[in-house]
Amino acid sequence: MTTQTPTRMPVLYLSHGAPPLADDATWTGELQRWGADLPRPKSILVVSAHWESAPLAVGATDRVPLTYDFGGFPQHYYEVTYDAPGAPELAADVAKLFAQPGQPVYQDPDRGLDHGAYVPLKEMFPEADVPVLQVSMPTLDPSQLFQLGRALAPLRDEGVLIVGSGFTTHNVREGVADVNGAAPQWGHEFDLWAKETVEAGDIDSVLDFQRTAPAALRAHPRSEHFAPLFVSLGATADVGVQATSTVDGFWHGMAKRSFQFN
Repeated sequence: MTTQTPTRMPVLYLSHGAPPLADDATWTGELQRWGADLPRPKSILVVSAHWESAPLAVGATDRVPLTYDFGGFPQHYYEVTYDAPGAPELAADVAKLFAQPGQPVYQDPDRGLDHGAYVPLKEMFPEADVPVLQVSMPTLDPSQLFQLGRALAPLRDEGVLIVGSGFTTHNVREGVADVNGAAPQWGHEFDLWAKETVEAGDIDSVLDFQRTAPAALRAHPRSEHFAPLFVSLGATADVGVQATSTVDGFWHGMAKRSFQFN
């Protein structure tokens, strides 16, 4: 009997949106097609903008309720389910990569997937039959998150799909589309910069986006939704960044730009 070698998996950065983005037929169709085109992963590791915790923490490895980390929405958004298997083997691998004397990897067995994980995965892997593990962002420092991604990179050769889940622009106060549905000019400028810079593999400029990108502080008054991109970049940097923009356009004035790294 021969054992099949896992495929070296790509790395994703996707704009996950608020729960109502799942009602947008354009976006859900884009994610469904994207998921269908991906090689089937052995498991999925998600770094979401909605879980900041230091030191590095891993979420539930058993089936537990989802984390509905939002408020003020209609009741049906709190009834969404995504019953994917846990990934205890992947959690153990993450612990081996990061645990050091005096620097443990924190276990949070009751924390279910938050909407940065389950909203897009429900579209991309609708059967919920791929084990999923969520890990925290222990910092917002771009260089440290890039190194986190580099440390996770070997998991790609074990069939693990690494997903950074954020939003390419995220300014709820200023970014909402105007009455004609148009996104703000600064949002377009930042989005175009992100596409060109990421696809060019200019890691230094992306990590230093607050100084190199147009309207950086308007696009991201706080950087947590852009930060998962740094993890995704780090996870692919060892072989050279080869990025393709997979989703574009705007939703309520915010850029849905997403990337696949091979």
